[in-house]
Amino acid sequence: MRIDLHTHSTASDGTDTPAELVRGAAAAGLDVVALTDHDTVGGHAEARAALPAGLTLVTGAELSCRIDGVSLHMLAYLFDPEEPELARERELVRDDRVPRAQGMVAKLRELGVPITWEQVARIAGDGAVGRPHIATALVDLGLIGTVSDAFTSEWLANDGRAYVQKHELDPFEAIRLVKAAGGVTVFAHPLAVKRGSCVPESAIAELAAAGLDGIEVDHMDHDAPTRARLRGLAADLGLLATGSSDYHGSRKTCRLGEYTTDPEIYGEIVRRATGAFPVPGTGG
Repeated sequence: MRIDLHTHSTASDGTDTPAELVRGAAAAGLDVVALTDHDTVGGHAEARAALPAGLTLVTGAELSCRIDGVSLHMLAYLFDPEEPELARERELVRDDRVPRAQGMVAKLRELGVPITWEQVARIAGDGAVGRPHIATALVDLGLIGTVSDAFTSEWLANDGRAYVQKHELDPFEAIRLVKAAGGVTVFAHPLAVKRGSCVPESAIAELAAAGLDGIEVDHMDHDAPTRARLRGLAADLGLLATGSSDYHGSRKTCRLGEYTTDPEIYGEIVRRATGAFPVPGTGG
């Protein structure tokens, strides 16, 4: 089985619609794909309706969190999307995305960048607006070559000149909320140092003690030594070690299925979940 547990659609900051994403996942030879848009489950219904035969959909979301001033992302799988407390927190994060993005546009304009909010809003469309949309605008303006080039201290990284903080969950609270909604939590790309400051391993140990289920090990932003280090940490802390593409369509260079999760790990995630269940494709 080929299993990719971290992808994004136009419901947040990807360039493929949810339907295009699941069709692309099947074409890429995947057996299982998780749709984990940022702080939203808005793409799940379309993905289900278009799910090809032979492909299983794992519903999820990537939750924005912050601990001790450091941003982190928490992948949440197979939770009940109607659970009110978690739904309310997702809504708070989503509602803060527009003023936050407008603040980053204002900072860029102060730096002399001829960017406009209208340009960013047009790129975001109906998706949950975020930094990749602003980065795309910088590419369109010819200031950088790729979206990834924007995630530096010069531009939009967590310590960047144009960075603006948004409402983010406490990760311990995120773990509690997801578990109360019957879901499973995995810390996304925990040592992606090029994105900015990372959470120390001591904090990962504290999250594990609080019920964190796993950490994303195999990821495009982790080099081989980092992946080995994280695999050892997962073993020491009793955490599940996952792998995934973090696919964003044409907005990033990674391909669907570029990194995958071991079937036994996937099976354990499904076993632990009680809020929702994987959706088998019937050729929609």
